[in-house]
Amino acid sequence: MAALTIGIIDPFHPKSIDTIAAAIPAEWRLSIAKGQSLEDKTQALRDADVVFVMAAPLPASLIDAAPRLRFIQKLGAGIDRIDAERCADRGIGLARLQAGNSIPVAEHTLLLMLAACRRLPLLDRQTRAGGWDKEAARGVSRQIYGKNVGIVGFGAIGQQLARLLSGFQANILYYDPRRASPEIEQELNATYVPLDELTSQSDIVSLHLPLMKETAKIFDAARIARMKPGAILVNCARGGLVDEAALHEALVSGHIYSAGLDAFEQEPPVGNPLLLLDQTVVTPHTAGGTIDNFRPVVERAVWNTQRILSGEDIPAQDLVLTPHRTAA
Repeated sequence: MAALTIGIIDPFHPKSIDTIAAAIPAEWRLSIAKGQSLEDKTQALRDADVVFVMAAPLPASLIDAAPRLRFIQKLGAGIDRIDAERCADRGIGLARLQAGNSIPVAEHTLLLMLAACRRLPLLDRQTRAGGWDKEAARGVSRQIYGKNVGIVGFGAIGQQLARLLSGFQANILYYDPRRASPEIEQELNATYVPLDELTSQSDIVSLHLPLMKETAKIFDAARIARMKPGAILVNCARGGLVDEAALHEALVSGHIYSAGLDAFEQEPPVGNPLLLLDQTVVTPHTAGGTIDNFRPVVERAVWNTQRILSGEDIPAQDLVLTPHRTAA
């Protein structure tokens, strides 16, 4: 395959850049944005044949700043921040990495569940300030053991989370537009229920859906009101799945005990009132971000790029758009 220029516009850690550089063929080169300004990103994409993108938005304006662009590889599953319509108009290929981050996202989800059950940030802050009121903590802290845990979205991440929860002897409920096979349900000891039933019965609800028109604010004010009093909501998927104003109101009123949030409608969530509550545990959309998992993610991205630009097939679950032009 001819030499390619790979555009990078995410603010990756230097170790992540080194991982990408080590994984690409010797004849490929990286064009890395020097900063996060529009000018920096535009410059990085000017000569790019391919873009590897993790979380940075790729609107039509940036796509059009890359006249040579033939293929975009998302280093994850969600493509809601990429203008797929513009890609289709220009014949640019687009692919995701389905299930590429399932293990770290599931682990991070479990982390937020545990932290939300114990209101860990509040305890940490109080302890550092000299507080030592164990009985006050005992009076409100929760455990996962024996609880109903509702998983909304039962793809690779939801199923991996169910595996992790098996050691907690939780009762796993799940909802997905596509019901899992009886074999998977039996293996994971998971029970399919309609979404409203899951909402009302679960002590902990964890969201693992893509963001699209059908799922936008799927947990709106009405659905949050139907949640079990004192329940916990965890979102390691997309911020747009949750009505944040309604969630804030439910946390303040005590209807919802706590929330673990890795994703927000606006990122970064500067000025978001959810950040001011003791009932929230928040992280910067980093559920899938571990150095352990990054190398296999990049290796899959390189493999997809080589195959699709040579006119060969890639996994059907990864392919979003086939490029109109392929390499000779």
